[in-house]
Amino acid sequence: MSSPKPFPRHLACSRCDFRSPLDRLVNLCPRCSSPLLVLYDLEPASSLRAEILRRPASMWRYFELLPALDRSDVISLGEGATPMLDTGRLGSELGMSRLFIKDESCNPTRSFKARGMSAAVTMARALGATSLATPTAGNAGCALAAYGARASLPVFIAMPEDTPRSILDECLGYGAEVELVPGVITDSAKRVQQRIAEKGGFDLSTLKEPYRVEGKKTMGYELLDDLGELPDAILYPTGGGTGLIGMWKAFDEMERLGWIGGERPRLYSVQSSGCAPIVRAFTQNLETAPEWEHPETEAWGLRVPRAIGDRLMLAALRESKGGAVAVEERAIEPAAAELREKEGIDAGPEGGAGLAALRELVSSGMIGRDETVVLFNTGGNKYR
Repeated sequence: MSSPKPFPRHLACSRCDFRSPLDRLVNLCPRCSSPLLVLYDLEPASSLRAEILRRPASMWRYFELLPALDRSDVISLGEGATPMLDTGRLGSELGMSRLFIKDESCNPTRSFKARGMSAAVTMARALGATSLATPTAGNAGCALAAYGARASLPVFIAMPEDTPRSILDECLGYGAEVELVPGVITDSAKRVQQRIAEKGGFDLSTLKEPYRVEGKKTMGYELLDDLGELPDAILYPTGGGTGLIGMWKAFDEMERLGWIGGERPRLYSVQSSGCAPIVRAFTQNLETAPEWEHPETEAWGLRVPRAIGDRLMLAALRESKGGAVAVEERAIEPAAAELREKEGIDAGPEGGAGLAALRELVSSGMIGRDETVVLFNTGGNKYR
């Protein structure tokens, strides 16, 4: 039996009425400089779901719902299909019988960034990119370095000069060119733009191209596969926000495919009190998130003072009837250590922030102990 054909798709601006085919390298909307998204002409497809579940477990089992037009274009290292782990000790301590951890540290390069870079590098090479570049606060750089090597494309990475040495060494180990930049990730982003202007290259910065979010959305599809239904609530450590945006997009797609109804999980963005622009904007009922002044957190993936996807994130949080939580910096590493010691999970500080936030939300009654809750561990403990 032949495989189902990919659904027709096109690029669409997330803010204005710009539309374009997926036939050229493109970053932001040429009209309003907002993020571009891939939209699919979907219809109910129960047979596709059955076909997908028979395929080998990986992100690319959802091929018809991803942007690549030819399977031979796919650049993969086996990303996706990460474990959904039922908690033991932590669930019991919190009085929760349906607390799960989606462990993204089991991806290549030990973080959820592998999903986005697989999709983005696939499309960049297929559309003619000859070199790639990104700023990073940590895991994104490692993922791009690996997938760039897999695709035989040169990679340039700019990262803050205080990024942990382990991150720098990993990027260098995959053959990337790395430059350390004074300041934070927004300063590194400026250096990437300067480098591209000088020497060329395609920018794969978060939401400055349309395809990283497509890889990240597969986390939303996997929730349904893992649990047989969507959870009541999701806690997600948030820096650039493509994971939240991608999953929210996936839920809409699944409804149009006829796989779910109108139900949606409540989404909770988790940030550090030392860098919490999304939490502040959510609390102040703003549509966008002004840049956070003097960002300070040892959870490097959360040290993003200004996210280009802020408007999309805030809309998803509100539409889902979820929220945004800033946890005290001093609580993050002890919570990550608990995930490692009590559940055997390779938890980085971002996952620790999620656990600390869960405790606050359960204590305040925002999340019920009888609800089905998924906590994302977005990456492993690379920072020591």
